[in-house]
Amino acid sequence: MYADSCKQAARKEQDGQKGAKNLKFQFLRQNGEQRRDMILNGSIPRSLFMLALPTLMMGIVQSMMPLTDGLFINNVAGTLVASAVTYCQPILNMAVALSQGIGAAAMAMIGQANGRGETDEAKHISTQVMVFSFILGLCLVPVMVIVAFPISANVTPEISRNVFLYIALNAAVLPFSFLESIYNAIKNSSGKPEATFIRMLMMLTLKIIFNCIFIVWLRLGIIGCVLASLGANVIVSIWMYFELFVHDSEDKLILKGFHFDRNVLHPLIHIGIPSMITSVMLQIGFFLINNEVQKYGAVVLNGQGIANNITNICFNLPSAFGSAVTTMVSMNVGAGQSRHARKCMWTGCLFSVITAILIIAIVIPLSPYLTVLFTREPEVLNIANRALHIYTYSVVGFGVCMVEQGAFIGLGRTKVPMIVGFLRIWALRYVFILCTESFLTFYSVFWGNLFSNYMAAAISTLLIMHVSWKSALDGGEEEPKKHFSLHFRKH
Repeated sequence: MYADSCKQAARKEQDGQKGAKNLKFQFLRQNGEQRRDMILNGSIPRSLFMLALPTLMMGIVQSMMPLTDGLFINNVAGTLVASAVTYCQPILNMAVALSQGIGAAAMAMIGQANGRGETDEAKHISTQVMVFSFILGLCLVPVMVIVAFPISANVTPEISRNVFLYIALNAAVLPFSFLESIYNAIKNSSGKPEATFIRMLMMLTLKIIFNCIFIVWLRLGIIGCVLASLGANVIVSIWMYFELFVHDSEDKLILKGFHFDRNVLHPLIHIGIPSMITSVMLQIGFFLINNEVQKYGAVVLNGQGIANNITNICFNLPSAFGSAVTTMVSMNVGAGQSRHARKCMWTGCLFSVITAILIIAIVIPLSPYLTVLFTREPEVLNIANRALHIYTYSVVGFGVCMVEQGAFIGLGRTKVPMIVGFLRIWALRYVFILCTESFLTFYSVFWGNLFSNYMAAAISTLLIMHVSWKSALDGGEEEPKKHFSLHFRKH
């Protein structure tokens, strides 16, 4: 009897282990309807973690791209090239910010369509946004080439030529960057963030390969940096096109007979403009901040760039819960579950804070061992280490702010993130820098980061506590037992 009971217990334990393994991979095997049911009716912490885990992993991979770029550029191309890349990044991000604004609007629209169970409408919106964003990216190519002339003429002579080359040549990458932003929005709003992780992993692998070819082997310097980005983006865009428009799946989009639908583009632009303005204004703020730093020379700019490369991971991880919250809020609001949507947001904030605290505990003790991987120059290391410490402590406030902004986007209230974003960079950070630069010198930039992130978190928390948890896409009117609709034309 005892032996039989032991055998039964062993079998149960084995079955339990198999069930746990199946649970791990069940999420990846879910179709759109199963994923929707999990988000609307499942456990909030489990659903949030399942949605955020691929995004967290993607945040690590995404952060590894500037990190690996920085390692290649600093160790092979040198300080002047690295400084030019650091200076140019906000300028290029201004253009990419337009696609991110469109992507934020698309996430709200597609997510709420999925929440109502209107999968055909969600696919129609996805196709419209994909084509529109690619054309917009093509239109920006000549604009960026023209902009490169005045910008490069107004920096220190030591980095002027590299600044011009980096901006002008990177214009060719923009259309593909736009496609990637919209691809992320489509997959995230469908509750499939693991797809964006796969894309980012491909991008990282290709970037490392092309960096080895163009920067290390061919020694092309700043031109090699651009060619590495272009090669990786082109290959990934071809793969995305195949997945979205060629591969037979329940999410397949159709281009045959395509024509622009005003009933989709009008609300897309209307909802997306605040997010576009937010992102562009943020990048303008970063550009002006870089202008304050570049006055102190390439060494200071490079030190700041190294700290930024490392802290990209620190900032991306806690803020990764924001996109998961956007998906959960938009679907729950679309299904008329306002209370459930609110709980999703607060759970996301808690997860973000815990993640941020763990990051601080890990990064601060390791900071001198991380910065030395980029350079051996004592002056650059001194600046990079101090900047890294201050930046890392600001992660908690940044994560909370991004999660709450994700909730606003899920509600379709994209004007609120625009206001908070403007306050964070302009009214809080940039003004702080201007007021303290006389006695803090370039360290005012680092302390301004910490001050603005915590203040923005406090402001966004006050706003989210008083917001109406109803969709703004239909004017905010929602009856208790009725679903709302965007009233898009059916195809």
